Amino acid sequence: MKMIKSASNYFLNHFSNNDISLFKEGRHFKLYEKFGSRMKTIHGVRGTYFSVWAPAAKNVSVVGDFNDWNPHTFPMNVRRDNSGIWEVFIPGVGDGALYKFHITASRSKFSVDKSDPFAYFSEVSPDTSSIVHSIDGYCWNDEEWMKNRHLKNSLDNPISIYELHLGSWKSPSDCNSIVPVEFHASKMSGVSSVSGVSGTLKRFAGYREIAPCLAEYTKRMGFTHVELMPVMEHPFYGSWGYQITGYFASTSRYGTPQDLMYLIDLLHQNDIGVILDWVPSHFPSDAHGLANFDGTCLYEYEDPKKGFHPDWKSLIFNYGRTEVKEFLISSAMFWLDKYHADGLRVDGVSSMLYLDFSRKKGEWVPNKYGGRENLEAVDFIKDLNEALYGSFPDVQIIAEEATAWPSVTKPKYAGGLGFGMKWNMGWMHDTLEYFSKDPTYWKLHKNGLIFAFFYAFFENFLLPLSHDEVVYGKRSLLEKMPGDIRQQFTNLRLLLGYMYSFPGKKLLFMGNEFAQRKEWDHESFLDWSETKYESHCGIQRIVADLNKIYFNETALYKNDFKPENFEWIDSSDARKNIIIFLRKTGIGGNTESPDRKIENIIVIVHNFTPTIRYKYEIGVPYDGEWVEIFNSDSVAYGGSDYRNSGKIIASKKSTHGRPFTISVTLPPLSALYFKKDIIY
Repeated sequence: MKMIKSASNYFLNHFSNNDISLFKEGRHFKLYEKFGSRMKTIHGVRGTYFSVWAPAAKNVSVVGDFNDWNPHTFPMNVRRDNSGIWEVFIPGVGDGALYKFHITASRSKFSVDKSDPFAYFSEVSPDTSSIVHSIDGYCWNDEEWMKNRHLKNSLDNPISIYELHLGSWKSPSDCNSIVPVEFHASKMSGVSSVSGVSGTLKRFAGYREIAPCLAEYTKRMGFTHVELMPVMEHPFYGSWGYQITGYFASTSRYGTPQDLMYLIDLLHQNDIGVILDWVPSHFPSDAHGLANFDGTCLYEYEDPKKGFHPDWKSLIFNYGRTEVKEFLISSAMFWLDKYHADGLRVDGVSSMLYLDFSRKKGEWVPNKYGGRENLEAVDFIKDLNEALYGSFPDVQIIAEEATAWPSVTKPKYAGGLGFGMKWNMGWMHDTLEYFSKDPTYWKLHKNGLIFAFFYAFFENFLLPLSHDEVVYGKRSLLEKMPGDIRQQFTNLRLLLGYMYSFPGKKLLFMGNEFAQRKEWDHESFLDWSETKYESHCGIQRIVADLNKIYFNETALYKNDFKPENFEWIDSSDARKNIIIFLRKTGIGGNTESPDRKIENIIVIVHNFTPTIRYKYEIGVPYDGEWVEIFNSDSVAYGGSDYRNSGKIIASKKSTHGRPFTISVTLPPLSALYFKKDIIY
């Protein structure tokens, strides 16, 4: 870019008095419309306005490729309203310009170039400059989705989430529809590539390359939503995006902000919702990032006993500082507002709630009452959820929270944290531990499995079989299953049938849906070649069918978080290790005949033994015909095909305390669903 030699002292009215007042009070949650770099015309002159919050700085200037990175060319002016905001307008600087803020501290010999905390776009790592870029002007085509997403995201509707990491889902050659990624070639020569373990460059599929392939696949598989592991800018690819430096910038590894908008837009047009992983729990200590931003601990707690995370070697946000709370809430608001995200999965909530999280005695500071709760983080979380749901009542904010903290999914006014849903980590741990044992001994550990049912309705739970369970030596889902290859696939089919019948919404990580044998590795792509084999195709079919059944049968999702949706038939047969329960909707309207009422009832049977059971009697509440709508032993899934075809007529015989009985065949290690609709 041609060297720009001077900036003009234009009158700047970018921040109104109301903006400054809200900012100081901690109530400005759209800071992304004010801070950062914004191209504009002032007095007929086109250029870029820059602003940054650095209250402890002695001097701040803008450096970039337009002034040879000279810290003396474009000094910024600090506002005289004690806001700590620095600003300047530089004529001639436009789209694609690289820049940073050069900050000199007043309290120490601190001088550093910082990336813009509010940048919309950044260079591809390992380069760290921010890029002047407008995110306005993208023409959205998801009006129908946005109009109806209050129904799609409703807790009374099916939610089945496909979690994926964009960089390792599919290679460009595996994405059937190849659409060129849009970017500035002169500034983005490294886009869509990253250094792999071997030192060679791995070619990513870009947002636009992935979009049609992902939309077609998730729709065909029956998922209602996708969850993208963090797409916010992060310097270290191996962090999977969980070490964020750009809280308002989509990662340039896969293209421009508009390219990500295109991906989300296309998914919406195909009736697929998009949930983004978001990380307010910690941030990396990279010199160009938020750490020690103006020579002080501006964004992080100063005391390392409170401000340093021992597990992730990262810094913890100062949730007691109003400007930091505004920064984080504005970031969350930004992705819902500008990118049409349908929800956020909030990472690491447990680490935020507890001052002693992953710390030994003497390594943490109690709160003012002597307790272990981070009261400032609790207040932040409540304010976050209240603000987000207040502006976007049709989204879902989901907590990754692994403790027994009460009322995580109760609203703030009822004393809760205000999340819409919470990952059921207890169910995940108990279930995977149970299934990893030899089925011969499952009956000895049955109580561990049954226990999950007794806390299933404490929160609005989502059942996660996520990325965290298939990395770092934990083995893939398939490899967790004991026995030979045939037994592993049989057990996995049972696990999936069990998951979709259990109360709560669903989440599967990519590769789980076709039983990838190797662990997930972010440095390589999923092994899609395995889907050529019938056993892996069988798992794909069972997931697709379970999604379809889950979507069509109201008993499996309506009133999902209420105990009246669930009823035990038999959980006490320890010797046979068979559990049986009902899922039911209660009486509701019939959309085909509004004047009639319908009750959807499904009997769920799990045979956790490697023994086939003929003429097994099950007590049911109604007589007449019952239909087997799912059997994990179907030959279509790779099973032995012990099925109950045709009509199953209930006899007037009391079993399990029920007035009627059905007699069925239970295949070994199987999940079966029997349905009956009662129309009034």
